[in-house]
Amino acid sequence: MRFALSSRGAGSAFSRAMSRIVTFGEIMLRLSTPQHQRFAQADQFEIHAGGAEANVAVALAQLGADVEFVTRLPKNELGQRCLDELRRLRVNLAHTAIGGERLGLYFVEHGAGQRTSKVLYDRAQSSMATAGEGDFLWAKIFAGARWFHWSGITPALSESCRAIVADACATAKRLGLTVSFDVNYRAKLWSPEQAGAALAPLMPFVDICVCGLGEARSVFGVAAVDEETAAAELSAKFGFRSILIPQRVSDSASTTSWAASLFVEGVPVASRRYEIDIIDRVGAGDALTGALIFSLERGDSPQTAVDFAVAASALKHTIPGDFNLVTLAEVEALAAGGNGGRVER
Repeated sequence: MRFALSSRGAGSAFSRAMSRIVTFGEIMLRLSTPQHQRFAQADQFEIHAGGAEANVAVALAQLGADVEFVTRLPKNELGQRCLDELRRLRVNLAHTAIGGERLGLYFVEHGAGQRTSKVLYDRAQSSMATAGEGDFLWAKIFAGARWFHWSGITPALSESCRAIVADACATAKRLGLTVSFDVNYRAKLWSPEQAGAALAPLMPFVDICVCGLGEARSVFGVAAVDEETAAAELSAKFGFRSILIPQRVSDSASTTSWAASLFVEGVPVASRRYEIDIIDRVGAGDALTGALIFSLERGDSPQTAVDFAVAASALKHTIPGDFNLVTLAEVEALAAGGNGGRVER
């Protein structure tokens, strides 16, 4: 196993001298209706930058990690806005490719009560979707890096993106990086059958997989009825060292019961469960993944890592926008049993 799993506690210092963590994917502009309005009602939108792998990068940077996000952006004001926002949040963008004609967009209608939230994509032929393998020199990008993270969204964008991800994974494996992967299945981008066919050949490169129980069944065809048997089937099928399975029980768009189980070489470790009043659930899974990477990379025990990751994600549910703008101290306080929700004076 290339990442350390020790008994070190959650209060351990994280050294910025450690090697870089690299994430790869598309960043977009997100346009959200204000005050839970329907798309048909809204005459203005709130604008945020966002995207799964960028969200993971920001989550890591806010916790203090040395993290680089790799993407392709158009040479225009919208692409520059994304670069400026990520740089302000301490994300390295040294290997950003510039090209293509447009930045991808997505629109969010926030639900409430029994009305579900909705997402509409406008990302066809985006700069990222039209990227070519020559845009990313992975051996150079990974020089000095220790960890590579990607998700199932990027291969869904285009055939060329699938080839780029395959090249990145093969290079990362050859150079000895730890590779983490979040299935992040998006039904509006491809079918479960298409996703499974494209992703399965890449799974032998993956050390740590984040996968919901429903995704395990629909995308990878496991027959499991619970998280533990799903983890066992996925590990047997693909050789994952560790699997994180989120557990969400939602009664409405406004509340959720949230936890996760981490399986390390088949041994399950369950987190604390949080009952959350939701402000914005978008990006909560990415916050979970980013915090897990951070905790494992600094050498925390499996129990500490899963508790830390779920605490970070619980906080993200309370923050508007894609990014988890929390501090290390806030996450550690909640993971240690802090109640939260009070006024700090």
